[in-house]
Amino acid sequence: MSDLITLVANVALTLTFIIGLVFGIAQVQTAAKDRRERLTLQTLREFQSREFVELLQFINTHNLPTNYKDFKAMPAQEQVMLIQYGQEMESLGILVAERLINMDLVDKTLGSFVTSSWEKYQTLFLNMRESIPDPFLGEYFQWLAERIDERMRAHPRKPFYKNTEPVE
Repeated sequence: MSDLITLVANVALTLTFIIGLVFGIAQVQTAAKDRRERLTLQTLREFQSREFVELLQFINTHNLPTNYKDFKAMPAQEQVMLIQYGQEMESLGILVAERLINMDLVDKTLGSFVTSSWEKYQTLFLNMRESIPDPFLGEYFQWLAERIDERMRAHPRKPFYKNTEPVE
């Protein structure tokens, strides 16, 4: 009789452990999903800010310097805008590389602007990596631009408004 009680107790303990483990895994997955959703929403809000739009407009309408010397000769406010946009893209690249936000989000919101702005920054950043020296300058910005370019070439997406599938 005591062997039966011991067996039932061991089975109960094992089941309790398995249920607790499954529940813990589910909690961790839910927390990761919640974190990803919060970061996605925060990133979308950043893209919609007036400050970010001003940076986009600045990058779009100005010729960027090609070396560190020319960069230092720019007015301070323009230097700040170039640095800030570079930092924004660097941060975005880190978030994607660490899988905290999805590459689809960047593709759908900024898409080719990431690659075209990297093309404008590339000569300056490559020069600054040697001049300063800082071999890591803009590394995630570059990585992100290259991945988006590869993705757009390999799998161009159809505009959502041309989607023939009904949204449920």
